[in-house]
Amino acid sequence: MRNKWVQFGCFLTGYNYNILRNCSEAAFKSVKKYTAAMIIVCILWFFIGFTFAQRYLSSGILGGTLAGGISVVIIIQIEKQIILSINPGKMLLIFRTCLALMMAVLGSVIIDQILLAKDIEVEKVSYVSNKVDSLLPKKTAELMSQILGLDTSIAAKEREKQQYVDEVAKHPVIPFITSQTQTIHTPVKYTDRSGKDSIVTETKSQVSVSKNYVPNPKSALIPSIDTNISEMQKQKTAKQNMLLNIRPDLEKELKEKAGFLDELKVMVQLISNSYVALSFWLLWILFFLFIEMLVLFSKMGDKSSDYEKAVLHHMNLQIWRLDALAKELSSEKTTRQ
Repeated sequence: MRNKWVQFGCFLTGYNYNILRNCSEAAFKSVKKYTAAMIIVCILWFFIGFTFAQRYLSSGILGGTLAGGISVVIIIQIEKQIILSINPGKMLLIFRTCLALMMAVLGSVIIDQILLAKDIEVEKVSYVSNKVDSLLPKKTAELMSQILGLDTSIAAKEREKQQYVDEVAKHPVIPFITSQTQTIHTPVKYTDRSGKDSIVTETKSQVSVSKNYVPNPKSALIPSIDTNISEMQKQKTAKQNMLLNIRPDLEKELKEKAGFLDELKVMVQLISNSYVALSFWLLWILFFLFIEMLVLFSKMGDKSSDYEKAVLHHMNLQIWRLDALAKELSSEKTTRQ
């Protein structure tokens, strides 16, 4: 079981188990110490990634687990930059410190938004109310403009309808005149110059005119205008109802669509108004910062172990072999020339 745990620690830290198993107990303890510190950091960031994905990305359990796993992988790769450095330089230490501070702030912000969810909901009432006050005049003016536009359209349609009604009342029917041309063939007796009689057909066109009355066609336009007026009246009523309920509807919409940044603003407002909340948030920042710096402090406080010396020995031995091989190849080339 001990070897399995050490092998798992080598997997997390990047140590070579084949080299480590020939080292002293001090090297084993260093691996166990780094492993314990990394497990603490990984558990915290898995929880942060999981809850963030579920709360703000609307992910299910699978999506939250994937987000937590990605966070753990990132943390492991970051910590390896320090653990696998035999003699970490000053720039690496400064970079890791700045990164730890940023991660501590991000982690504390996400955790606080979860732990202070109830307090944030209470503070969100004031935040949403102020946001509604800023948006309400614009929304109200927009709805009033739409209602006035509908009133204008309805009035125009009613005037048009009244014109048709008046005209139909004056002229309920209109004359409809039709003409029909009929050709009439009449036989006529005709005597020519020689005194001979003959029958000639004479053709005449006769036009007959008839006058009928039909209903005024504009009476058929009145029902369609009534339908248009009714539709616009319904739209106007809906807009008026929206105007009456605009504040509660706007508050509901803002509450439902509140995202990470909105809750972050609410939390800043809460922290700025409460010393207790500010102290709690600072404690979380320090907690995360010290957890993030745990591996770095452990690395800085340790002396070089026999594992690191073994790694350096293998490196120097490999360099010596390469240099010797290069000299041997150079001498053979000189001999051939």
